[in-house]
Amino acid sequence: MAEIELSTGTIDYEDTGGPGPVLVLLHGLLMDASLWAGPVAALAADHRCVVPTLPMGAHRHPVHPDADLSLPGLARLVVDLLDRLDLHDVTLVGNDTGGALVQLVVRDGAARDGAARDGAARVGRIALVSCEAFDNMPPSLTGRTLALAGALPPALLGLVMQQMRLRPMRRAPIAFGWLTARGDAATARWMQPLLRRGENRGGIRRDTVRVLRSLRPARELLLDAPAYLPSFTGPALVVWAAEDRVMPPEHGRRLAELLPRGRLVEVADTRTLIPLDQPAELARILRDFVGADPANTANTDNTAETGDTAGAGDGG
Repeated sequence: MAEIELSTGTIDYEDTGGPGPVLVLLHGLLMDASLWAGPVAALAADHRCVVPTLPMGAHRHPVHPDADLSLPGLARLVVDLLDRLDLHDVTLVGNDTGGALVQLVVRDGAARDGAARDGAARVGRIALVSCEAFDNMPPSLTGRTLALAGALPPALLGLVMQQMRLRPMRRAPIAFGWLTARGDAATARWMQPLLRRGENRGGIRRDTVRVLRSLRPARELLLDAPAYLPSFTGPALVVWAAEDRVMPPEHGRRLAELLPRGRLVEVADTRTLIPLDQPAELARILRDFVGADPANTANTDNTAETGDTAGAGDGG
C-alpha cells in the first residue's frame, strides 16, 4: 500500500501501475481496498488499477477532525485523488456505498470536465456494482443497523463493535451475512481498525461515527438520480447480483435505463459484494467493458445480460 496526503488527511491506496487503461475501484462502508483484491489480481496484467482505502471505518489513518465525511464530501475526496494522481479517462467503479459515491461524482460534474486543470475529463466510463440507489439509503436491514449505530458516541460504538470479533455476529443479516456468501475472512480483517488497541483507534471510531451519521441525509441526493445520471454520456455498466437481498435488482435495471449508454449485467451465485463472491467473473465483465470498441457501445445500450457463475471468494 502507498500513502497519499489529500485535503482530508492521509489515505492508503494500491496502484498496480502500468500503461493499460485505468480503473479506480471504490469500496463500501466498513471495508477497505482489499474488497477488490480478487478482481485486481486478474486485471492488473493489462490494466492499471488504483484502489483507495477511503475513511469509511476500515481505514488506518484518522483524517483531520474538520474533514467532510458526508457522502458528498467523500465523493469530492475521490475527485481529489484523481486530481493528485493526474489520472484521465478513468473507469470509475463502485460496489456497495462505493457505487453511491460514483453517482455523486457524476452529480457534481467532475465526471465531465470540472475537476481537470487542463479541461480533459477525469472519468470516461463508470461501472455501478450492486450499490445503494434511489430510496435504498441506508440499505436494507444491514444499512439501517449501521445508521442506528452511528447515533452512538465513538467510544460506545467501539464497544458494540467488539461483537464483530465473533464469526456468527459477522455472518448475521444485520452485519455482513446478506452482503457476502464467501468473504468472511475479508470482513474479519475490515473490523480490525475499529477493534484493535492503539493511538489511532479513537480517531478511527470518530471518523466512522461521522460517516454513519451522513447516511440518512444522503438519501435525498440518490433520490435525485433521475435528474443527473442522464447527464453522463460516457459508456456505463451496471453489474448486479441477480438475487441481491440488500440492493434491489430492480434498482440495477432502473440505473441502466437512466444512463444514456447504460448496460446491465446480472450475476448469479453472489450476494452484494460481487468482488468477494465472484471475483473472476467480475474481472471478466469489467475487462470486456473497458476493452469494448466505443463505436460499438450503442449496440448494447440499455440492454441486460446474465453473467456466468465462475469464480469464488476467500472462503467463509
